[in-house]
Amino acid sequence: MEKKVKNTAANGNNGYETCDTTKMGISKGIKTEINKETNAGKHIPENPIPVLPNYKDTVFRMIFRAPGELLSLYNAVNDTYYDNPEELEVTTLENAIYMSMKNDISCILDMRMNLYEHQSTVNPNIPLRDLFYTARLYESLIIKKDIYSSKQILLPTPKFITFYNGVEKQPERRIMKLSDSYERKGEVNLELTVVQLNINAGYNEELKRDCPTLYEYMQYVEKVRVYKETMPIEKAVRKSVDECIAEGILKDFLMKNKAEAVQMSIFEYDKELHERTLREEGYEEGLKRGKAEDILELLEELGRISEDLRQRVLFEKSLEILKTWHKIAVKAESLEAFLQAIDD
Repeated sequence: MEKKVKNTAANGNNGYETCDTTKMGISKGIKTEINKETNAGKHIPENPIPVLPNYKDTVFRMIFRAPGELLSLYNAVNDTYYDNPEELEVTTLENAIYMSMKNDISCILDMRMNLYEHQSTVNPNIPLRDLFYTARLYESLIIKKDIYSSKQILLPTPKFITFYNGVEKQPERRIMKLSDSYERKGEVNLELTVVQLNINAGYNEELKRDCPTLYEYMQYVEKVRVYKETMPIEKAVRKSVDECIAEGILKDFLMKNKAEAVQMSIFEYDKELHERTLREEGYEEGLKRGKAEDILELLEELGRISEDLRQRVLFEKSLEILKTWHKIAVKAESLEAFLQAIDD
C-alpha cells in the first residue's frame, strides 16, 4: 500500500524551484465571457487561439469534477489510498477549448499530475491533444517563476489516461504515443505516452470495482445504449435516468442534476452519431477518390484525356458507377470506346 504523504517537494532543495500547486488558479491569463441567454461561458486567451463557443459539458466530466469522486478515480488508477479530497488540486482547464479541443479532467496530488480524457470514439490524436493541455497547465503553474533562472524548476510528474467506452472494439489496455504521429521515424526527442483504458462491460473490472462511481457510470451508459436501439434518444435517456435513480445507480448525482444530465447525454450521443457519420462519409469519399484516380490513370495510357472527361470522372458521386467505369476502362482499347461504353 502506498503511504499517504503530503507534497514535500516544496521544502526548498538547493538549486531547485518547485511549482506552488496550491490554489494556483490554472485559468489565469484567460478571460471569461458569459452568454446571459444560455449561461454558457467561453474563455478567451490573451493571445487569441481559435475557440469553440458552443461548448457542451459531458456527464463524465460533471460526475468527476466533484473532488471526492475525482479522488476515488485517482486512487483506482494509481493504486493509492488517499482519503482527503482537500489534498487534491483540481487543474482542469474549465470550459477552455483550444483548437476545438477540450480538457476533460486534470488534477495534482503529491506532485503527480493526472490528465484524464473520456472518449466514446477512438482518437489517435489524444497524445497530441494532451501535449497542448500539459503545456498550458505547466505554463499556468509556473507563471510566477523565472524559467531563465539558474535554478531548475521542478514540475509535477504527468500521467495521461483515456477512459474509452465506445462501441468500436478495443483492447482492455492500449498504449498511444505521440511519436506514432511523426512522419519521419528514428530518434525521438519528444515523447508523450497515453494509456487508453477500455471501461466497457467485461474490461478493467478491477478498476471499476475500485472506483464504484465509474462502474455505475458505465451501467448508466449501457442502459442508454440498449434503449436507444428501440426508441428515440431523448426517451432512451430519460428512461435510463429514471431507472438508475430507482435502482440506486448514480442516484444522488442524477437526482440533483437530472435535467442537466439528460441534456448532456442527448448531446453526447448526437455528437457521437454525427462523428461516426462523418467518418463513414469520409471513408466513402476516400474510396470514390481513389477509384476515380485509378480510372484516370488507366485512361491516360489510352491517350490525352479532355478536361471535361477528367472532371466527369472526378466529380462522379456514385461509387457503384465508378466501379463500373473502372471495369470498362480496364478493357477499353481507346478513349472513344470508353466514352461510348459509359454513355450507352
